[in-house]
Amino acid sequence: MQLLPGVGPKTAQRLALHLIKRSEKEVQSLAQALIDAKKQVGLCKVCFHLSAEPVCSICSNQNRDRDTICVVADSRDVIALEKTREYKGQYHVLGGVISPMDGIGPEQLHIEALVRRVTKNQVKEVILAINPSVEGETTTLYLGGLLKPFTKVTRIAFGLPMGGDLEYADEVTLARALEGRRELDF
Repeated sequence: MQLLPGVGPKTAQRLALHLIKRSEKEVQSLAQALIDAKKQVGLCKVCFHLSAEPVCSICSNQNRDRDTICVVADSRDVIALEKTREYKGQYHVLGGVISPMDGIGPEQLHIEALVRRVTKNQVKEVILAINPSVEGETTTLYLGGLLKPFTKVTRIAFGLPMGGDLEYADEVTLARALEGRRELDF
């Protein structure tokens, strides 16, 4: 259990003791649900958000603004931004951030697909909503320079603490960050 993010030794112990007290049928049912979820959930072929379908519900929603793409590091960020109910455009999930120390370069992320989407669909604005960490800043600057020739590039406002994660920010902070986004200057 301690392999799960956010689960420390005490929580892992509590979960293990709880599962031991459950019937074998209940534990098997939980295990099967986890296996089924792993088999059924993949990535949207358009934006790379988690989806049980080839195209996620956000990309297939015709009411979403197709002129704007919000770029995030992973699906947890999409979920956090959707909770604000402020953003009505499309998303693009990179699958991480540039981190040379971890051996992650632009080639390991969904950056090439983003550039294709932006140029092919003549997107009017790309909003960079990446956590304000060293790696996040590196990724933001890299994407800004790459996309600036094709479209307007903005980033969410700094209402989030440096080193903080989008998924832990409250809805009001995220909504204000989206409202206060600004264009990157190069």
